[in-house]
Amino acid sequence: MTIPTHTTLTDRPAVRRRCGEKPTEPKSPAFVFALGFAQFGLFVALLGPVIVSMALKVNTVLTNPTERTSALGLVLGVGAIAAFVGNALFGRLSDRTTSRFGRRRPWLIGGSLVMAAALLLISQAQSVPVLAVGWFIAQLGANAAFAPFIATMADQLPDKQYAKASAMVGVMQNVGVLGASQIASHMTGNMLGLFMVPAAVGVVGMVVYALVLDDPVLEEKPDRLDWRTLAGTFWVSPFRNPDFGFAWWSRFLIILSSFLFTTFRLNFLVDRVGLKDAEAAGAIATGILIYTGVLVLSGWVAGVVSDRTGKRKMLVASSTLLFGVGVALLAHAHTLSAFYVVEAIMGLAYGIYMSVDMALVLEVLPNRDDCGKDLGVFNMANAIPQSFAPFLGSLLLGLGATATSPNATTPNYTLMLWTAAIVALIGAAVVLPIRKVQ
Repeated sequence: MTIPTHTTLTDRPAVRRRCGEKPTEPKSPAFVFALGFAQFGLFVALLGPVIVSMALKVNTVLTNPTERTSALGLVLGVGAIAAFVGNALFGRLSDRTTSRFGRRRPWLIGGSLVMAAALLLISQAQSVPVLAVGWFIAQLGANAAFAPFIATMADQLPDKQYAKASAMVGVMQNVGVLGASQIASHMTGNMLGLFMVPAAVGVVGMVVYALVLDDPVLEEKPDRLDWRTLAGTFWVSPFRNPDFGFAWWSRFLIILSSFLFTTFRLNFLVDRVGLKDAEAAGAIATGILIYTGVLVLSGWVAGVVSDRTGKRKMLVASSTLLFGVGVALLAHAHTLSAFYVVEAIMGLAYGIYMSVDMALVLEVLPNRDDCGKDLGVFNMANAIPQSFAPFLGSLLLGLGATATSPNATTPNYTLMLWTAAIVALIGAAVVLPIRKVQ
């Protein structure tokens, strides 16, 4: 029996295109929408715990404020280690997958289902170790889906559509964050719903995209995956590919800056602004609404401008600089209104950044045949700071913490946020040496 070179929902005849061949024709608006919806669903499920849900879950297990921040940092840090390993590994495996259903589709569906099962475990956990194990598995499953998902952008899109599609993905990622925060604000007392409603949205988003994806089948059996090749999964030489290296470090630094704050945002509002847990969850939902509204507009405009002009580098550098300024302002915020103003500034900056940076990255990929692996390595720049930020943040919060009672202290948010601001400013400078992109 002959294996089809493309697998789609409707099995329509398609133009024959081999794996790794660069597309020239733009994808339809329906495809771009499905791409965005998949990103939305995955990030509803994946970033909800990072932003609000895991902090609320930890608060049901522990009572001391210092123990809560330390435990939250531990749980999220352990999970991010799984993201670090899983993203590049599953990107590499998807490059080599010879399934009759395509290279990427089995991973999109299977990974999202594993993530959902792990979130169910988290919702029922009664101890910090079980939370850590559950979040590790959830991140492993999510990245088994996410690495092949990002690789489909290189598989499917022509150069002239990079920024607009990246803008859609970036916008929907943050709309997903908004959706997760809204769910959390209405389910603070329902742990099952808090984790499983987002999980269901994530599975649906990935399954829908998997079914409509025009996923080429890898017809040539790849060479045996030996230990040397496997070790190479986690490495792209920055000396041979300096533009890719600079792009990697820029992403690493802005994600580190962002997660130094977002990991402890609920605790910031409780400890610095003086809100209750439920009030803080509601304030986060409002703040993310403001952030996302500004981000949607700035991201879409930046994507259109970047594709029309071909300019990427300066937009990425200037937006990263503005993001650092926003984090520095947050270090001096003690009121809810100031918090909302900074959310708007950071939304403006991150909207521009996310719509253009992925377009920049797609232009500096070293090898299109290994785009899943190379994008997996790039996504380590997302995963490593997510792993590092909770530990670093916990350390910075503990330095110079102020005693407020015999049994409690107020963490040092000023030190942590100024550190995050400086990290973002360095990230802006790292973009400038890139040569291949304007």
